[in-house]
Amino acid sequence: MKLDPFYPIVDSAAWVARIVPLGVRLVQLRIKDRPDDEVRAEIREAEALCRANDCLLVVNDFWQIAIEEGCRFVHLGQEDLADADLDAIRKAGLKLGLSSHDRAELETALAARPDYIALGPVYPTILKKMKWAEQGLDKLTEWKAAIGEIPLVAIGGMSVERAPGAFAAGADIVSAVTDITLNEDPEGRVRAWLAATRR
Repeated sequence: MKLDPFYPIVDSAAWVARIVPLGVRLVQLRIKDRPDDEVRAEIREAEALCRANDCLLVVNDFWQIAIEEGCRFVHLGQEDLADADLDAIRKAGLKLGLSSHDRAELETALAARPDYIALGPVYPTILKKMKWAEQGLDKLTEWKAAIGEIPLVAIGGMSVERAPGAFAAGADIVSAVTDITLNEDPEGRVRAWLAATRR
């Protein structure tokens, strides 16, 4: 499966509805601190939107709901990976993306045979407090050499302007969050991302 090089991350089906019809082909729904019934409703709506727009939805963390709702892809952080039933995820036919921040986490991720590995934060990020310092572009090159054919996602402080450097360093996919969601013109920013990554 060839994954699109542009990978926005949003926190609601409403965001999915805003950006996916613009031509987004890969999007992650990352919802935090909401009741499971609300999460399920958001996932269900987002998956329907994505299927109608030829987009692949990646569900963050909620792998059980993703299976039950017939989703196609799930992303897990390292803590979630430790608690997840990988056999159930694979049996349901879901693809798997995993986060990594250091060499030990990379080894853990590789052992799970994921469909992509994300490295971050490449640059400082305001999205969440992290115990890891910025990784830098050199780490992308190092990670790509280590994982070979597995797609590598660059995440953390990414912008349209920084994306070419990440691709040149070895990233196959660049993920953006606040560069879109905090932009005064999110739709315009998404169009700029699409233009920059579809050349």
